[in-house]
Order: sequence, then structure tokens, then C-alpha cells
Amino acid sequence: MLFNSPLFIYLFLPSALAMYVAAHRWMGVRAAQWALLIASSVFYGAWSWKYLLLLYLALSVNYLIGGVLLRRPSGWILAAGVSCNLALLGYFKYANFFVSSLNEVIGTQYALLNIILPLGMSFFIFQKIAYLTDCHRGLVVDRDPLRFAIFVMFFPQLIAGPIVHHAEITSQLKRQSLLPDDKMLSMGLFLFASGLFKKVIVADWLAEYVNLPFAHAAELQFLGAWTAAIAYSMQLYFDFSGYSEMAMGLACFFGVLLPINFNSPYKAANIAEFWRRWHITLGRFLRDYLYIPLGGSHHGKKRAAGAALVVMTLGGLWHGAGWTFVLWGLLHGVFLAIHRLWNSKFSLGRPVGMVVTFLAVTFAWVLFRAASLSDALALWKTMLGFKGFVMPPILYSGWPAPFTVQFSPFINGIEFWFLLVLVAFVMLTKNVHEMLEEARTWKTAALISVMTITSIFALSHPTTFLYYQF
Repeated sequence: MLFNSPLFIYLFLPSALAMYVAAHRWMGVRAAQWALLIASSVFYGAWSWKYLLLLYLALSVNYLIGGVLLRRPSGWILAAGVSCNLALLGYFKYANFFVSSLNEVIGTQYALLNIILPLGMSFFIFQKIAYLTDCHRGLVVDRDPLRFAIFVMFFPQLIAGPIVHHAEITSQLKRQSLLPDDKMLSMGLFLFASGLFKKVIVADWLAEYVNLPFAHAAELQFLGAWTAAIAYSMQLYFDFSGYSEMAMGLACFFGVLLPINFNSPYKAANIAEFWRRWHITLGRFLRDYLYIPLGGSHHGKKRAAGAALVVMTLGGLWHGAGWTFVLWGLLHGVFLAIHRLWNSKFSLGRPVGMVVTFLAVTFAWVLFRAASLSDALALWKTMLGFKGFVMPPILYSGWPAPFTVQFSPFINGIEFWFLLVLVAFVMLTKNVHEMLEEARTWKTAALISVMTITSIFALSHPTTFLYYQF
């Protein structure tokens, strides 16, 4: 079920809320917790009941291992638990990647396995690894099995994050009343409406300037390649921020506050700041459970640069089972290593730093989106002018050499300027979380109404969120 589908908005969400509120008022907090777990199970089971059983099996095993680690902390038991989780993720997400890579490297012809990656597996596996590690460290104090199950299954964050810690959910489920107050409801409505608008109006509109050009990477002209790259940067921005806000808004309806996962990353003035703003909870996980254990915070700049390379390469692999994702992560690791080694010697200033960071991130997104490494290289060559500087006729105004004029089957040229306005908008204006302080004014109410009505008319053909595939 998609958050932006009529089935979810008109049927599942009202039914889940009605069941939750009724259970809370008639039978108390414990009944409301069961109602929330049932609703989350139905949400996931609507996609696949078979994989729902797998999810519950993994949940049960991790709960038992966590209990053992709390009673008797052991590095060997922790390693075994983490290995089981990684083996599960490795089979479903990376088995075919390793088989195809082996076939390419040594010329074998092993058949690919008939495997479907369960939705959200990358996210809930990381949550369980964090849970086992926290149990080993003695940081887990709530062992209630129902609250643990909700922590794993809570449907607003089950499919694509945020990656939450155990205490962030269970501590809220222990309150005497789980029903949201007026302030939380208004905040939830604002976040859900803004996220829905970002997804169905902005991100899905940008897709038409992304999908076709990236499918014909070798045929793009100079401005067409830049338009495709920037359009994807903005599509991913609005798609992922839209999902994150919808997830937070949905959680608010059930009286739960999720951590902020997206905070205007294109306002970042350097690559380290970008990763503090983009997919914040993933960055937190990588920092706490990989970067710091690798010695990235206390052993000098060279050690930090090396740790950044390793962590970001693994982060790239986490995003997708393909060499383009691995190289994308490695490239960001190189960006971070350069930043850590040289940031004390150079200062570009915030405006210039924002532009340079955005261009570097956009350049890397090409690798993230491209279907193959050859497509990414073709796009990069075109963007850097190796295929000449070809401009669409609509932008022609007596361009000097080496610019030439030629029609493009993908853009007419004016889209590029619309995209630049969109980039300026996300860099210079308040984000949704900054606007929440005004979320109860009549102006914001009018804005919510306009966004909701506009979005409703675009719900007939819902598309998946980009991060679902990861």
C-alpha cells in the first residue's frame, strides 16, 4: 500500500485510526497498542502475507537474542545476531548481485535466483542491528514484547524509514494516553498534506524530465544532460522529503513523534553538512555503529578520512545491489575525505559553498540514478562538454563558439530555468519543519487546504516512492 494511493487515504488510514481510537477509549492503552500492531500488520500484509511471516520470524529471533545480550553481554552472541541479520539481508538483496558479478568477472553462467526483496528490509534490518548493539551495551530498558513488535512494525516508518532507535518509539508507547492532542493533530495534518503535495505534484512532475533522458543517456545534448541531472536531484529531494514528512504526519495521528529525517540538505555549504541534513537517521546509524567504531572521530584526520571512505562505500551498497551504488558511495566517501583533510585550509564562504556542494552532489546523483556505469559516464562526458556545447533553439541568442544550436527530442530548453528557480527555492526558503511554528494560523490552514485539494486530483495514478527500492 502506498501512502499516496486512494486505497490508503480513503480506506486504510480512516479504518486504522477509527480502530485505534475506539480501542483506546473503550479498553485502554494496551488495546490501542494491539490495534496499532494489527493495523501495521495489515498494511505490510497487503503487499505480501508470506513476507509478513518472515518479518515476524526475524522480529522474534532478534527479540530473543536481545534478551540474552541484556542478561549476559557477549561479543560472540552480538556478532552472531548481527551476522544473522546481515545474512538475511544479503540473501534477499545481494545474492543475485554477487552471482551476476561473478558471471561477469570469471565468465561463468550461473542462473540468477528467483528472489523478491521484501519491502523495507534494508531499514528494519538496520533497526534490529542497532537494537542488538544497544542491548549489548545495556542501553535497552524496555523489554515489553508488544511494544518491541510495534517498534519494528510501526507502519509509517516500516517501509522506508526513518531508522529509529528502540527507545524513541517504546518510551512514547508507555504514556498513560496515546491519543494525540490538538497540536499534534494539526502538525500531523500539515506534515502529511505538504508531503503528499511534494510527492504527487512536484516529484512526479519532475519524473518526466528524468525517466526518458536517463533511458537515452548517450543521446543527450549538453543542456539536456544538465537538465536531467538537476531534475533528478530535485525529484529525489521532493520525493524523499515528501515521504519523510508523510511518515512523520501519519505517526502524529497515532500520538507518536518520529525523528526528523530530512532537513533542507541543499542548503548545506559542504558535503559533511549535506550528510547531516540528508537521511539524518541513516547518517546517525552509520556514524554510531560504523564510523565511530572504525576510529573516525578520535584518531586524526587521516583515520577519519579512511573511515569515511569505508562507511560511505558500505552506505552506497546498502542503497542498492549494483556497482553504480557502490561507486556512488565511494565517490561521496572521497568527497568527505577531501573535506576532512582540507576544510581547515580553505573557506569558500557559505553562498559559494552551497553552490559547489549542490553541483558535487548532483554530479554524484547521476551515478546513483543511471542504469549502468556506461550510462553514467556518457552523461558525465556530456555534462562536462566533451561532446560539445549544444543549446536548444529556444535559448539561442547568438551564442559564441564553441556553442552550437540543435533541437533536442527531450527538452526545449525552458525547463532548465524552471529547475534553477526550484533549486533557488529549496536553498533560500523555510522548510516544512521551520514553518511548523506557524502551523496553526489561518494562512497555514488555507495552504494545507490548497495542497490537499490539489493533491487529491492527482491520486488516480499513484507512483512508488523512490526510496522504496532501497
